[in-house]
Amino acid sequence: MTEVASTNGSSGIFGLDDHVGHEEGIRIAFSGKDVAKRLARKVQPRTSRRIAKYSVGSEEAESANLVIEGENLQAMVSLYRERGGVDLILTDPPYNTGRDFRYNDKWETDPNDPGLGELVAEDDPGRHTKWMRFMFPRLRVMKDMLKPGGVLAICIDHRELFRLGQMLDELFGEENRVAIINWQKSATRRNDQKHVSTATEFVLVYAKDRARVRTGLLDRPDELDAGYKNSDNDPEGDWLGVAPWGPSRKTHMGMVYAVQSPFTGELHYPPGSRCWGFEKPTIKSWVEEWGSKYEERDLDDEYVPALLLKGAKDPRTLASPDDDPVVRRARKRATKIRDTAVWPQLFFTKRGDGKPRKKTYIEKVKKGVVPDTFWADDDYFDAVDIGCVSWEAVESGTSEAGSRELGAIVGDDHAFDTVKPLRLFSKVIQLWCPPTGLVLDPFAGSGTTGHAILALNKGSDESGRRFILIEQGRTERGDPYARSLMADRLRRVVTGDWANGKGTPLGGGYRFIQMQKTVDAKALLEMERDEMTDAVIASHYDASRPGAPSLILMPGTSFEYLVARNPAGEGFYLVWDGSPEPPVLDEDVYAAIVKEAADADLKPIYHVYARFNFFQSDDVRFYQIPDQILLDFGLTATDAFNNESAVA
Repeated sequence: MTEVASTNGSSGIFGLDDHVGHEEGIRIAFSGKDVAKRLARKVQPRTSRRIAKYSVGSEEAESANLVIEGENLQAMVSLYRERGGVDLILTDPPYNTGRDFRYNDKWETDPNDPGLGELVAEDDPGRHTKWMRFMFPRLRVMKDMLKPGGVLAICIDHRELFRLGQMLDELFGEENRVAIINWQKSATRRNDQKHVSTATEFVLVYAKDRARVRTGLLDRPDELDAGYKNSDNDPEGDWLGVAPWGPSRKTHMGMVYAVQSPFTGELHYPPGSRCWGFEKPTIKSWVEEWGSKYEERDLDDEYVPALLLKGAKDPRTLASPDDDPVVRRARKRATKIRDTAVWPQLFFTKRGDGKPRKKTYIEKVKKGVVPDTFWADDDYFDAVDIGCVSWEAVESGTSEAGSRELGAIVGDDHAFDTVKPLRLFSKVIQLWCPPTGLVLDPFAGSGTTGHAILALNKGSDESGRRFILIEQGRTERGDPYARSLMADRLRRVVTGDWANGKGTPLGGGYRFIQMQKTVDAKALLEMERDEMTDAVIASHYDASRPGAPSLILMPGTSFEYLVARNPAGEGFYLVWDGSPEPPVLDEDVYAAIVKEAADADLKPIYHVYARFNFFQSDDVRFYQIPDQILLDFGLTATDAFNNESAVA
């Protein structure tokens, strides 16, 4: 397998797509792209089984979050009810280093093949196209999973940065690129390169629709507030002097003029390409608060009329402005105000001898700061020593810090050299996931995303973010992350049982499920009762409560029909025993269901899954097996998500 030129004749894997019928713009071309574009439409959703051993928390806590053991393309397609409902996809895919990426050639014709494939070596001549064939269909489905205002934040390093960026430009549109974040992964300068030491990696941030995205503010570090003082006992509180200029002189020439200082008589103009940042009447009222009247006067200086002390001489004609008695009287009045009263909004530095500045009060400043595109860190090695509050740090942390964090939780034998730090993921989540939003991580690895969300929820009374994590977890093939690492880490952060003994319980929980066989009518009708229970919980979608947690499993086995409840306190009942002739909903079954609802203190609205319905009642919501389950998995003839012919 070799890299190929783009189909329009340009060299390399990037080319200008000027084919008839295509949108203009840069598009990526690679061998097998047409197959990769259609691949997601061939994936069949799968049923899942809850594994109690790896699930953590109360039944209600379990329902909030989901940890999925399985292939991520198949898992995302199976999460049909969440399509269009995810606020943030935050993920760290394989970087194609020669040690972290597996590819199964059978996926090119059958994405449902269960094989993991072989590691793609660094010297494989087709490794870039294999990586793109692997990523392209997954990126397509990720976009489908996002809300209209949702955001994808995906980690990458230099190896596939340009190819990933081109795929995202094509799939999301360059106009929906929100940011390219450069974060400092290493605190030390390494001698592992011949030319330039690699100390940074990237997070590419794309929106489904940039116009709908809301980017949050980061917590203000204490050092940003250090300059706020209250030198004049202003009742509005501490303030900071900022430049009173606006940014665009060329387009605001009417706001470029001189203002005479009431202290020195000097003329102050906006510097360089700046203009005054406030209307002239406002500036005039502010300087008059220093005790003297001002007037507009044309100084023939190529600008609009200046604001001069009323009756003052043009200071440019004097050897010193102090020669003007108007200036001397103005300085006397201004000095008295400076020494005995609250200063006006526009003041002059150096106790009157300096430049004009505008008061900005700390209480009126935004409760946060806008992020920039470079994320560095001053605290490289001590993140784990401050326990479970490391997410409160302003900057991103490093890979070393991430590895130490993981070691503190599960033990130092985890064998992960590069782990994304909590700070990095927490910062992204704070920026692009609302306090009650849903985060999906299709390449969950060691579970940093889940840990960050649990920590953020613990640290804020208003935060109730949820997560869905997906990881392959094939221990027999050398990929043990889902059970032996990720589930272990999440259990320990929920309970506070850290390996180093310094953990604090974060609370919460999650349901651990394993992907099973593909969904079709025959497979559903052959299920045992416990399998059908899992299928109902995995598939059920309530259009009246989009974004709500999944159904809450009822504890114990004391009920014949009751299997779950929703957050509104309504019961879900399964009339099914796995026999060739399953029981149906009739009057006797209805009576038993009513009794079970009363015993469980549930509302008298009965959601009933059964093969057939022989009983009608206004308080019954009936779901026919298998039809409703197939529908909730997206298996309809007209749905493009699982229909290869619908969209290319």
